[in-house]
Amino acid sequence: MIKQDVIIIGGGAAGFFAAIHAKIKEPRLNVTILEQAQTVLKKVKISGGGRCNVTHHCFDARELTSFYPRGNKELLGPFYSFGTQDTVQWFEERGVPLYTESDGCMFPVANDSEVIIQCFLKEARKYNIQILTSQKVRKIDYQPDSEFKYLITTDKDVFTSHMSMIATGSVPSMWHILQGIGYQIVPPVPSLFTFNMPDTGITELMGIVVSNAAVRIKDSHVTTHGPVLITHWGLSGPAILKASAWGAVILAERNYQFSIEVDWIPLVNLDDIKNQKNLAGNKKLLANPLFGLPIRLWKHLLGDLLSDKDKNWASLSKNELNNIVQQLKKCPFRVSGKTTFKEEFVTAGGVDLTQLNFKTFESKKHPGLFMAGEVLNIDAVTGGFNFQAAWTGGYLAGCSMAQSYKNIYTS
Repeated sequence: MIKQDVIIIGGGAAGFFAAIHAKIKEPRLNVTILEQAQTVLKKVKISGGGRCNVTHHCFDARELTSFYPRGNKELLGPFYSFGTQDTVQWFEERGVPLYTESDGCMFPVANDSEVIIQCFLKEARKYNIQILTSQKVRKIDYQPDSEFKYLITTDKDVFTSHMSMIATGSVPSMWHILQGIGYQIVPPVPSLFTFNMPDTGITELMGIVVSNAAVRIKDSHVTTHGPVLITHWGLSGPAILKASAWGAVILAERNYQFSIEVDWIPLVNLDDIKNQKNLAGNKKLLANPLFGLPIRLWKHLLGDLLSDKDKNWASLSKNELNNIVQQLKKCPFRVSGKTTFKEEFVTAGGVDLTQLNFKTFESKKHPGLFMAGEVLNIDAVTGGFNFQAAWTGGYLAGCSMAQSYKNIYTS
């Protein structure tokens, strides 16, 4: 049986950040990370197409919470304690400067996730953090009357610890273990996915990007804004991914069979369109795309609405004009299925948030048990926000574990 002060289950972003900060704050702690895979930090490796979208250039804590469909209220206080600016500073102090792209996503200047991984591994070596891989946890027992309150059984070993942390991400087996010791789990469903529209002709326009569109999921409260990308299977891009995140639960309930409306020109009002009869009356409608829309998309959207393909604006009937307005501002699509966005699978669901103290990320049920990252019912839209929640939760959990050690195990 292996005894440790702290056992962290999960060798990902939140787990490493917690381990490092626990040791920074209290170097006397013995800390071990258990990872079920053969390698650690796998999600960091693939994030951002292999570049690692470390965080997002949003330095206001309250605004930052607006990017989290689940967990936004709980994260407000933690973001004031350790927010985006703290993340940027932490990496820069360790020789990993970040830069900001036009959409606010922040990446290492090296444009390679490996520099983030090596940063963590270097810190782990510096603070003598033990990393054990191929250690799949099978059981967690809570022993309240023992000095070593947590008995953790893996495929290979048995560990005991004063404190423990769950940072496994969205792993169903861990949710099952936590249910077994009394935790309520919000059923997980996919988030951050693209919309499949196999019977829609718009897929013939694959590769076209509309830089600013609005997407509304019909019969819901969900409306999002941003770029839309037409793909060979349907629609993707930030506006679609945001819609998938905010609509994750209701779309799962609908078995991913639902309808959407796309406003291709949200900054253009109805009168601006109708006034083209006067402003551009002699121009042939199909040959002269307006409002910044690509000509192929323009022709696809409006071509079937005209009785004469050579019509100019002035000759449009009232019915044709209304149909054009409808197609540009409330273009309907039927969605039949989803596709995971790249390799960055994210789930909505996990440990119910009422069971944690978000000043410390410690369980209210079991003193000395901490949780952070996607094991919790916290998720965000794409853009570095999920990592920021992991850094914040890991930091506060690590600091709290260090303080608990000082309070309890030293005089």
